[in-house]
Amino acid sequence: MNETICATPAKGALTGIRICDFTGQLAGAGATRWLAAFGAEVIRIEDPVRQGGWDILRGVPPYKDGQTGLDRGGAFNNHNVGKLGITLNMKTARAREMLEQIIRQSDCVTENFAAGVLERWGFGFDRMREIKPDIIYVTNCGFGYSGPYRSFKTWGPIVQAVSGLTFASGLPDQPPAGWGYSYMDHTGAYYMAIAILLAIVHRQRTGQGQWVDLACTESALTLNGPAILDWTVNQRPSRRPGQPNSNRSAHDAMAPHGIYRCSGDDEWVAIACRDDADWRRLAALPDGPVSPELACYNLGERLARQDMLDENIERWTASRQKFDIQRLLREAGIPCSAVQKPEERVDLDQDTADLWPVVTHGLMGDVRVDGLPVRFSATPWRMNRGAPCLGEHNEDVFGRLLGLAPAEVAQLRAEGVI
Repeated sequence: MNETICATPAKGALTGIRICDFTGQLAGAGATRWLAAFGAEVIRIEDPVRQGGWDILRGVPPYKDGQTGLDRGGAFNNHNVGKLGITLNMKTARAREMLEQIIRQSDCVTENFAAGVLERWGFGFDRMREIKPDIIYVTNCGFGYSGPYRSFKTWGPIVQAVSGLTFASGLPDQPPAGWGYSYMDHTGAYYMAIAILLAIVHRQRTGQGQWVDLACTESALTLNGPAILDWTVNQRPSRRPGQPNSNRSAHDAMAPHGIYRCSGDDEWVAIACRDDADWRRLAALPDGPVSPELACYNLGERLARQDMLDENIERWTASRQKFDIQRLLREAGIPCSAVQKPEERVDLDQDTADLWPVVTHGLMGDVRVDGLPVRFSATPWRMNRGAPCLGEHNEDVFGRLLGLAPAEVAQLRAEGVI
């Protein structure tokens, strides 16, 4: 691991911040994992009756060494590293009393339930302010708490479709392709982490808490960028006959620009010619993909013949290994990168060797997880503890915050409160 990660600063950037956390899946849990990595105490609350049922990723594959179980879900462990885990049965009056005490000692309450869940439990924002006047409440649901879609429930692919992102991704004359994973679960989590931090800064400056109402669909809309303005001003849709090919660059216009098949099973390489100079360098390669009669093409001519250029390049790449192409083109000064598979990226690429640290999980032992793609020289992030098993920290948290003895915690467990 990178020396920065292994360093042990006296305090993390967020040491002293406590999060009362109801987030799940990735759109929410992915936000608070950032806070935990930088030193915040994130107390993850789950339902003991439904066995962690608030988060469908708990206990589902992938598994380490094929060992299944409620506490062995690989994605759950990845999204909840460094957090503390407690259980509260919110159908009981005693659990609601305990939650009040935790909120009173927290800086933020975070959740990504459908709109209104905490309100139905009796913990809407007004009630939370009665408990702690400067509390920060951050919600992240698909459509936010206002508007005609308030009651709708979403997942990442739905958010992507409603926002127009799915429509924008695809090949000419083919249906919209979207992505092979929930892109907006990742990005929604990033927006939520930013929102939490900004609310903390505001409270530090003013002493005031607030409710931050985040709509994941609106977050997705911002990623359309100038494509929405292009439609608004020019009535030009982001997909139209013959264009755009989502592998090609329209802003700035470049050609060739795409992903090309290489030798082997499902092997690919990305190549981009930013300008005429890149094109001349590509054309100058001995036994390269550019024939002499094409070498003098300018940008306009290349843009008009992108299909033909792509066919020529792929005939050349298809008989070569992707890393050989990457080395050859980079040495010539042409932007190029092999499309890497997980093992290549995680285990074999030394440029990112520090990005997947090893954490220790209560049942699984040592497991690698996603790190954070930032480096702080004074307050580096740290990940060393895996995600909590269900209720793993009940005694610790209820003892420290509520003053309960182990015997009292055991009694609450027996009574079905925790």
